[in-house]
Amino acid sequence: MCGIGGIVARNGQRPDGATLDRLTEALGHRGPDGRGRHLKDNVGLVQTRLSIIDLEGGRQPILDNDGRAIVANGEIYNYIELKAGLPDVRFATGSDCEPPLHLYAREGLAFTRRLRGMYALAIHDPAAGQVVLARDPFGIKPLYVAEGPWGVAFASEPQALVKAGLVAPKVNAQALHELLQLQFTCGTDTIFDGIRRVAPGETLVVEDGRIVDSRRLPALPESGRESGDGASLLDRLDQVLMDSVDLHQRADVPYGMFLSGGIDSSALLSMMARLNPRPVLAFTAGFPGTGVHDERDHARALARAVGAEHVEVEFGEADFWSLLPAVAAAMDDPAADYATLPTFKLARRARQDVKVILAGEGGDELFGGYGRYRGAMRPWPFTKAMRRSGTFDGLEVLRHPPSGWRDRYAAAERAARLPGRSRLQAAQATDCADWLPNDLLIKADRCLMRNGVEGRVPFLDPEVARFAFALPDRWKVRKNTGKWLLRLWLDKALPAARPFDKKRGFTVPVAEWIAARPQLAELVARQPCIDALAAPHQVKRLFKSCDKRTGFACWTLLFYALWHRAHVDGADIQGDVFEMLSA
Repeated sequence: MCGIGGIVARNGQRPDGATLDRLTEALGHRGPDGRGRHLKDNVGLVQTRLSIIDLEGGRQPILDNDGRAIVANGEIYNYIELKAGLPDVRFATGSDCEPPLHLYAREGLAFTRRLRGMYALAIHDPAAGQVVLARDPFGIKPLYVAEGPWGVAFASEPQALVKAGLVAPKVNAQALHELLQLQFTCGTDTIFDGIRRVAPGETLVVEDGRIVDSRRLPALPESGRESGDGASLLDRLDQVLMDSVDLHQRADVPYGMFLSGGIDSSALLSMMARLNPRPVLAFTAGFPGTGVHDERDHARALARAVGAEHVEVEFGEADFWSLLPAVAAAMDDPAADYATLPTFKLARRARQDVKVILAGEGGDELFGGYGRYRGAMRPWPFTKAMRRSGTFDGLEVLRHPPSGWRDRYAAAERAARLPGRSRLQAAQATDCADWLPNDLLIKADRCLMRNGVEGRVPFLDPEVARFAFALPDRWKVRKNTGKWLLRLWLDKALPAARPFDKKRGFTVPVAEWIAARPQLAELVARQPCIDALAAPHQVKRLFKSCDKRTGFACWTLLFYALWHRAHVDGADIQGDVFEMLSA
């Protein structure tokens, strides 16, 4: 797990060393264990390393005998199997990131089809005069590109491209409208003009400082159905989960897991307990003294049932005010998801004991867990769009109603409706295209990497995806309950999880905490970036009425004000929310 960046200059120019230094420095938090650089011809690559596999020998860049070089961020979980399939190759390291370099040398741009893992990588091929950029099919690991008269630059985080002086931090209006209404931004355009995401599964070819080719590797199968009775499907599910979790535990450093007590993390706990000879180390967040559901009692019971070592991390109002500026600074590609808050503190605590965390992201998307899927499954004309309204609809707070905020999400919905897919599968594919990579996975990546922890997601494995997505709808949703097959499996594997009990949704009491601080309305309203969106009296009215209905709008404006201070205004992150907004 690392940070990577680089420049492919035009017209044979040599990349500026000072710019590469700034890129490296801006990515330093992603890789506190080492730094590397490759500079040849018109190409400069940089890498900051978080050592997970081959701690001493896996330094990057890695070069082959023909002068090709790779820098990579992520983990190739099947690296042992890949090495065994290349018996004539003499590997220079024990790193999981070396096999892709040799696969590229043999198979060209098709090399990513053999990779099982999460990755964002760059390969410089001097003989071909090109740099190849590639990102894993689910978009677990981030990668961003920018183009200018100087050529093409890339980095693991957009803030690195800004701090390197390659792109000005100008806010993209459509992406801002998406952030306000959806809590995340869609497609490949980021909130910064001039910076775009490499799409999940995309491979780009850069020659002479220009992108000349692009191709995509899909995360989900386009057709096919799993068949069999309940017993055979449960056996198959057990096999694919065991295989994926086993691979995701490959590491030369200590690892643990995040345990919420929900279906996905409970399934992960059960499988990890089966596979590990020592007690699993599980971390759970709780919200003492608030009106929201606290999951610690249930998580504690689950940990006791499998003999896990359980660490409980309290997140209170004081944490909200003190940590939120750091969270906003970490979320340079912003997602106004309040789950960033406990995730950030969990990662900070976990780093005391481990460098790798396994988590349950992807279970809802692949096994059909969201309530919105049931609306999407209804036959026409009763089918419901998954995201019909935005956060600020009907509140009359913004100066101008957001426009076009649903366009790119709607385009993803249309693209997901492939022939042969059910309505449920189309809804799942829509979430896998936008919500998953541009909210949930960005949240996990930034909050963990800012604290020097690698996050792994065993549900987002190609073999799990091939099985789960192809399940008949009745094994995903039944009796108005999602994740039916996964619940059946968990009921046998870990009965203490009570998987068929009514689920209580995860939430963070941000509205409760915001409502308790009336002085916050004035501070938020007077921020220039907020004044550009809404008249001060309307912002104050909104915060005065902060409740369950309006609380998320208040939270979104607060988050955006802090995000703008950090990433557009360039303010130093010092002090709590009130000090940041008063500066």
